[in-house]
Amino acid sequence: MQTRPVIRYRGVHKAFDLPVLEGIDLDIFPGEMFGLFGASGAGKSVLLKTTIGLIAPDRGDVEVDGRSVFFGDRRDVRKIRDKVGYVFQHAALFDSLNVFENVETGLPLRRLRAMDGVRIARLVWEALERVLLDPREVMTKLPAELSGGMKKRVGIARAIVGGPDILLWDEPTTGLDPVNTAGVQRQIRRLSRELDVTSVIVTHDIEGGLEMCNRVAMLEGRRLRFLGSPTAFRASGDPIVRAFVDRTAAEAAVDLVATT
Repeated sequence: MQTRPVIRYRGVHKAFDLPVLEGIDLDIFPGEMFGLFGASGAGKSVLLKTTIGLIAPDRGDVEVDGRSVFFGDRRDVRKIRDKVGYVFQHAALFDSLNVFENVETGLPLRRLRAMDGVRIARLVWEALERVLLDPREVMTKLPAELSGGMKKRVGIARAIVGGPDILLWDEPTTGLDPVNTAGVQRQIRRLSRELDVTSVIVTHDIEGGLEMCNRVAMLEGRRLRFLGSPTAFRASGDPIVRAFVDRTAAEAAVDLVATT
């Protein structure tokens, strides 16, 4: 018997000034590391944000563990968000909060109200250690005092502090140099394994995504152009997929030369 999907996108349509997504049907299964590729503006981050209701589709629905994100009640959405950690592009830390306070915001509100300060501090401490930051050095720092790589790690700590079942990664390596990019990718693999979570990774780093993921999809022309294994993606004879792979490989080579 096939495992029931943990995330189901059903007929998802979304337009802003122009259509972005048209009829996306996609299943994500428990324990997967799933990569979502596509050119800039293809709708990758839009689709990811529909998973927890940050963006509402014009038509269609998303289900997480059998609960509808858009046709359920508020309690369903709250339960969904409590079990999902979201790693935002560019970390999206609160500038006026220190590292401790930023990570603390990742705890579900109902749990936060039920915990004392010692328990909260322990969870924040453990989350920072999991992303290889020294809590004693960073707890009281403001985001402006952190490097780009450290901000990314704090953003990841915020996403995992509540013990999620699902992690959504929105361009986690954007803006990082090759060394920090490799470090974040190692953390994604390690945390997904250690925390036993389902991960959906939106990324522009095709090679890194193919190395990390069990399955991948490509959005193009508002629809799913490809869905399958990393091996099948690399070997695809689809001219649009092939052109995308070749172009991103060439861009990565240029970036690498520029940083050496």
